[in-house]
Amino acid sequence: MDLKVKSALESLMNTFSALEGVAAQQELKTLINIFESDKKFMDKVADMDEVFDSSPKLDALREITFDLLLTNFFAEDTKKLEEDYLESQEWLNIEEATLDRGTELLNMMIYIKECEDEKITPSLDDYLKEFLLVEEDEFQDEHRIYEDIIANQILMESSLKEIAKVSKKLSPNSEIREIFYPIMAYFFEVKPNEAYLKEFKELSEDPAYDTAVLNLLLSYSGSISN
Repeated sequence: MDLKVKSALESLMNTFSALEGVAAQQELKTLINIFESDKKFMDKVADMDEVFDSSPKLDALREITFDLLLTNFFAEDTKKLEEDYLESQEWLNIEEATLDRGTELLNMMIYIKECEDEKITPSLDDYLKEFLLVEEDEFQDEHRIYEDIIANQILMESSLKEIAKVSKKLSPNSEIREIFYPIMAYFFEVKPNEAYLKEFKELSEDPAYDTAVLNLLLSYSGSISN
């Protein structure tokens, strides 16, 4: 299992478990075993879904865990497959079957890894314009999904309090609403101190979920450790 993915998964589950007051240690152990298994990707997805089907109090983390499973697949599982596997019909079928799975955190983790490889500091402007290419005509799907973030880039010059205030006013129909606050907070301070994390949690309308997502990003980027 990729160490960055493992760290992120542990942060996600442990933070949510602690703040939501629900047990997750056995589920975390089972998920790690699933991630580390030699099964085919869709079999791992089925096993992962079974964990959340059996633990409804953790269901809010299901699609984010799928993002982590896919990230781990790209980082580790593909090493054991043929070089052109991602161009095979089998992989095309998997992509088709999982079109509605996951969240935009997958893109975030790919971006964070690229920043690490290129030794640059992640920034919202770079993420939107250089990674997602939201200003290019052929990437208008990304522009639509990230519309609320694009419209609120000025928040990077504001405060965490203002980011939280805006996040609470987003339309329930916004495609990015659920992770707007932790994504914006991550870019606002990519190496936060304890006071920042405390304020983030206090300003959140869903502290367990938001803090779990932020801690996932920070763990994946190596900004905090478990």
